[in-house]
Amino acid sequence: MPDLIEIPATDGLRIALVYATSGNLAGRPVYAPGARCALRPEAARCLERAVRAARRAGLGLIVYDAYRPAAAQAVFWRLLPDPRYVADAAQGSNHTRGVAVDVTLTDAAGVPLDMGTGFDDMRDQSHHDRDDLPPDVQRNRHMLLGVMLQAGFRSIPTEWWHYELPGAQEYALLPESGMVRVVPD
Repeated sequence: MPDLIEIPATDGLRIALVYATSGNLAGRPVYAPGARCALRPEAARCLERAVRAARRAGLGLIVYDAYRPAAAQAVFWRLLPDPRYVADAAQGSNHTRGVAVDVTLTDAAGVPLDMGTGFDDMRDQSHHDRDDLPPDVQRNRHMLLGVMLQAGFRSIPTEWWHYELPGAQEYALLPESGMVRVVPD
């Protein structure tokens, strides 16, 4: 079985790799043009289950990031060396293991639901356990959490968009893949 498999867009799943654009934490494309979404097969199966669960509720998913090369992780660690939000590149990221995915829910028309903050908003307002968010935002975050947990992922407390396989640290860090190359600094 291959270490990584490509995750294609499907009915109910849109791929929008944010790090291939300038609209991210780095303010520039970090992934080279042609970057493809990829995960380990175990994580891909969980994502398939999440898509089915979202579709049963009349919703869809957008993937913002999945497998991430170590060189990209190093870029993010240099920009924001805060382990609440970014894994130390020297220790590796669960994205670099190919078992983490950053996602959001969409309505039936493909419009992202309001999650209270944007993706990559590295502030307390992005944490799951917030009492100061409007009820519709709370509901949307809880729906995403339910979909992803039911599919077999686990969450982290600081990012409403980040989900990973349980026992993620048991997976080896992966070398750079041709599916996602990093733009040199």
